[in-house]
Amino acid sequence: MKKLADMNLVDDFLAYSLTAHKRYGEEASRFILECILQRRIGHLTIVPQKVWYGEEPKGHGVRLDVYLDEEDGEIFDMEPDNNGGADSVATLPRRVRFYHAKIDAGNLTAGDDYSTLRNVLVIFIATYDPFGRKRMVYTIKNGCVEEPDLAYEDGAKTIFLYTKGTKGEPTEELKQLARYMEHSTAENAKSAGLARLHEMVTEVKSDREVGLAYMKACEIERRIREEGKAEGTAEGTAEAVLTLLAAKGTVPPQLERAIAAQTDMETLNRLLLLAAEAASVEEFQTRL
Repeated sequence: MKKLADMNLVDDFLAYSLTAHKRYGEEASRFILECILQRRIGHLTIVPQKVWYGEEPKGHGVRLDVYLDEEDGEIFDMEPDNNGGADSVATLPRRVRFYHAKIDAGNLTAGDDYSTLRNVLVIFIATYDPFGRKRMVYTIKNGCVEEPDLAYEDGAKTIFLYTKGTKGEPTEELKQLARYMEHSTAENAKSAGLARLHEMVTEVKSDREVGLAYMKACEIERRIREEGKAEGTAEGTAEAVLTLLAAKGTVPPQLERAIAAQTDMETLNRLLLLAAEAASVEEFQTRL
């Protein structure tokens, strides 16, 4: 994993640590939102949502770092994203749909009227162009296909901010912010506001609690990789055992299931040697 000191604001861990920081979170978040939205942002309540890397490695949950709950206003979710793989880009619209659904579900309690559902804005800050049109800002809202000018306001909106985009006449303030988020260095903090943001980023990087949290995240991720490697090795060895046996006869379903479920590598290696030596499936079973 990248060193904390080398991270930029498009790196998930640093972005989370800054926006959720008990001292700098609200100020930093407000500055970033005001640059993107070009409007004043009211008081923000920071609502951390992050589950540590690896707590549910096999679950298909949504990753929401923080909610930024504007007093008497919108709920914001800022998502830094520097993974530009083709598969990731193709699934972005559905990913956005899932994010909005999860946020709405958590903010409308049983018995509440639908009119109380808050406006939600999900902001992706991407180092790649998600739609290939070279725009810095893509604003996505629901509407009517047959009547594009029909007013349809469901309170859900998504902004994709492409850090290297040029089309759309972005403001100089936004261009500088985008550049800084991708390369969070003092040299790119060209305005007074960005200089202050860089000061906060630097403080967060040197915060002892943030450093300890990052060490924890690295350790969990390392364990997951090792477990994944071991699982992959066990699965591959079990398949090799079954392949050898299949060449020597019909493998009973119960035996096939037992071998496929085996995860102990010492046992699997013994079974692999036995499958190679046995003249038949029956001999394999007899020698078990």
